[in-house]
Amino acid sequence: MSRHEHDEFDELVAVYAVGALDGDDLVRFEAHLAVGCPACEAALREADEALARLAVDRPRAIPPAHVKEALVARLAATAPHPRPATRRWLPWAAGVAAAMLVAALLGAGFTATYYEQRLGIAARETAALRNRMAAQDKALREELRLYAGAVELLRDPRTQVVALHGTGPNPEAIGRVVWNEAAGGQLFVANLPAPPAGKTYELWKITGATPVAAGVFTTDSAGKAIHEVGPAGKVDVFAVTLEPAGGVPAPTGPIVLASAK
Repeated sequence: MSRHEHDEFDELVAVYAVGALDGDDLVRFEAHLAVGCPACEAALREADEALARLAVDRPRAIPPAHVKEALVARLAATAPHPRPATRRWLPWAAGVAAAMLVAALLGAGFTATYYEQRLGIAARETAALRNRMAAQDKALREELRLYAGAVELLRDPRTQVVALHGTGPNPEAIGRVVWNEAAGGQLFVANLPAPPAGKTYELWKITGATPVAAGVFTTDSAGKAIHEVGPAGKVDVFAVTLEPAGGVPAPTGPIVLASAK
């Protein structure tokens, strides 16, 4: 078969690949394939691969229904109508080409929107991470400040270290108060579980039989806490109780830590 005679099949192969060939053209082309044509077979393989890539590479975002309906209506109104001397598949092929072009443009727009959304999510996650890191940095700085304060207090011969022992349901809990009557001090706690929801730990400075509130605190996931204690002169006993969130003016809950008299 000459190159000129084969030109007609070169035109038919693309239409056949998308399943749009019919009538006499379909019969002649399939008969041509049946006798073996390396050029057409190679062209069909390339068309199949191109269609497969198009299916894989399509953006995940799906245009809203009203956009697709408007697109179909515009294509129906503008698609060329067949003329007597024109092959029946040419208008359909032109419509397919136009639809693919518009779909590609729409796909690009929806893909851009998709990635804009992803960038927005990433920006919010980054901001949240920065906030968490800032909070952790603030907590670490405060902890270092308290440790430095305790070290400074220990330079004073009047400073004493008072041991607290667990009582009640947490006998393994321990505590230390680095205490200076004139300057105050710091409470260090370990092995004390975090308080239940709606509860907090409250420190008491007890002189004689009078308890004075010395602030509330909570423990971390490891059962540790550092709490600053203001000065109050002589203290006979330090005690920690479990109280309602926010603290109370006088002890109401169970004692979880206490020093010896």
